Amino acid sequence: MPNSLTIALSKGRILKETLPLFASAGIEPLEDIYTSRKLVFETTQPGVRFLVIRATDVPTYVSYGAADMGVAGKDVLLEHGGAGLYEPLDLQISKCRLMTCAPVGAAPAGRRLRVASKFVNITKRYFAEQGQQVDIIKLYGAMELAPILGLADQIVDIVDTGNTLRANGLEPLNEIAVISSRLVVGEASMKLKHGRIGPLIEQLAKAVNAAQDC
Repeated sequence: MPNSLTIALSKGRILKETLPLFASAGIEPLEDIYTSRKLVFETTQPGVRFLVIRATDVPTYVSYGAADMGVAGKDVLLEHGGAGLYEPLDLQISKCRLMTCAPVGAAPAGRRLRVASKFVNITKRYFAEQGQQVDIIKLYGAMELAPILGLADQIVDIVDTGNTLRANGLEPLNEIAVISSRLVVGEASMKLKHGRIGPLIEQLAKAVNAAQDC
């Protein structure tokens, strides 16, 4: 449908913080997303539906046009590269930092650094910008184990409170990026459906500003 909108939402913590913003813009799912096993949800706005998918898949769905819009963390967007996407709005939710981390007081490795991360592309770019060659080891979770077991000298990971790092004898070193969740729109959808997408972006911006003023 030419005037329909499909909005891809990230599962997990981001979803819990995203839904109230869309509710402020008058868009709510018609059933409980948290108890349903569905992945596609009709909403209170005719012709607007939500997809609930993995955060890492949101940029792909939007850039290829399977979804018109989406919400994803800046970390995911940096890793994806952002091709085929507009990023019109910082939703100011799910804030954290992407950082390099290492064991507390760790001495220089004395060899080429080994860095573990699920953010392979970001890690490559960051260390290249520092003029430093590193070996990157891709892991999908429990990054803190890599230095403990000698798999890596450092990790690149999301840091929120830092409690997990401290509990495992690690400390943050250098900040790569400040992360928050962003609204993204596919390039084709922005052109073809701007009459509907533009006002929605404005409504979400108002909701973000109102939440910041609270």
